[in-house]
Amino acid sequence: MKAITWLASVTVGVAALSASAFATTPQGWSTDLEKAFVKAKAEKKAVLVEFTGSDWCPPCIAMRKNVFSKKEFVDGASKKYILVELDFPKGEKEIAEKNQPFAEKYKIEGFPTVILFNSAGKEFNRFFASEFPKTEDFLKHLDEVHEKKDMD
Repeated sequence: MKAITWLASVTVGVAALSASAFATTPQGWSTDLEKAFVKAKAEKKAVLVEFTGSDWCPPCIAMRKNVFSKKEFVDGASKKYILVELDFPKGEKEIAEKNQPFAEKYKIEGFPTVILFNSAGKEFNRFFASEFPKTEDFLKHLDEVHEKKDMD
């Protein structure tokens, strides 16, 4: 019985460490959408907003690990976009509650959702981030969408 109790405590501890490792926003990302729009206007950039469940959503966790936290992604995407992460973690209710009005305003129906806005705050594209699970594919998609945004 002791072995089972020990194994359970180790498993819970590893899960807690894993979740807390993802609880911080990746470098190069903001968590303030309003400030991002101000910065986007000043820098003449678009805004990329990722809606994520960083501590409970498997596709979100995979995207952060494999794409969003990578220096090559942040450097590439930051040339044209201000990057914003709006997180809805189950382990940090106050963060999820702070971001909930944005999920309602933009009618988020699943995670990880990415919405692209022009600097004036007008949405020009949205998609599930997990459609592009590799950095190079995600950056290519961003470039293609960015080129078409002014055609609408």
